[in-house]
Amino acid sequence: MESKKKIAAVALSGGVDSSVAALLLQKQGYEVIGITGKMVNTVNADTICRNAKEVADKLGIRHIVLDLTEKFKKEVINYFKTSYEEGKTPNPCIKCNQFIKWGDIFDYAIKDLGADIYATGHYAKIKFVDNVYKLYPADDEHKDQLYFLYRLKQYQLARTVFPLSEYQKEDVRKLAYEYDLPPKSSKESQDICFIHKPLTTKKYLIDKLGEKRGDFIDILTGKKWGEHNGCYQYTIGQRKGIGIAAPYPLYVIDIDAAKNIVYLGREEDNYKKNLKAKDLNLIYPLNKKEFDAMVKIRYNMQPKKAHICVCGDCLDIEFYEPVNSITMGQACVIYDITDSHLIGGGWICM
Repeated sequence: MESKKKIAAVALSGGVDSSVAALLLQKQGYEVIGITGKMVNTVNADTICRNAKEVADKLGIRHIVLDLTEKFKKEVINYFKTSYEEGKTPNPCIKCNQFIKWGDIFDYAIKDLGADIYATGHYAKIKFVDNVYKLYPADDEHKDQLYFLYRLKQYQLARTVFPLSEYQKEDVRKLAYEYDLPPKSSKESQDICFIHKPLTTKKYLIDKLGEKRGDFIDILTGKKWGEHNGCYQYTIGQRKGIGIAAPYPLYVIDIDAAKNIVYLGREEDNYKKNLKAKDLNLIYPLNKKEFDAMVKIRYNMQPKKAHICVCGDCLDIEFYEPVNSITMGQACVIYDITDSHLIGGGWICM
């Protein structure tokens, strides 16, 4: 009697990475089921679902579309808009991973489909070490995505696999060509998934929040440099797009959303050594409250050494060297100083 195949549910976006992840699991002998979350009611969202269906058909696997528009609006789109209203810079991908990919899609895969494992096309590596699951960098250092996964829990990691963890991006694309998968020549998308060209983030926010005239103020002298049409159109560290002639380059140093003031200064005014982060999530339990670690305050930066104090649900962090553009609303993510595995993180609040 033939034993029943184990089920692998794959979050299938129709892109190269998730398609090859599904292919690799199929080649390992799993019964693969593709799950695509429909996030918004747009033509682009319909195209994503259709592309994912083409991949599923090519692989000969079952494909399910989940209507997640209400959950996505509540947890991602509303959060995105509210963050800018409050003078913060949001990270919608982290929220999507928390509430959508390892929220509704993960729960559906495990509970409704009875899947043995859940997979995505993320570049990260899971290891079971010292009786806990830990997240390590993927082999492709240019594609490592640990930063976006810091809100995952042990029960999720126990059922999650990352088939691309040991692959380089170029090898993933070669596999897509070798097996003639539909998205083999598609371009990498770095855009916010619910804002589509020709619409830009700025135009999207103006449409949602309207224009509101406010002042550009010098962070050190209090001098008024000029006026803007809404503080939400700016982020800490920004230089381009300020539109003010000055004897030296001006950068956004701080934002007071309540007063609609954008504070400007020189680049050196943006360097700080301390921050606090709230809503802490630890990948696994820690047996220490103070330690040194490597820290990222945004995805596209090299981690910097800092001293960490865990204070209940918060992090107090002091960097050994000042870092540029600590930004309210972004994620502060901490990594082990010896082997770079992910410890956890929180949202920067000051």
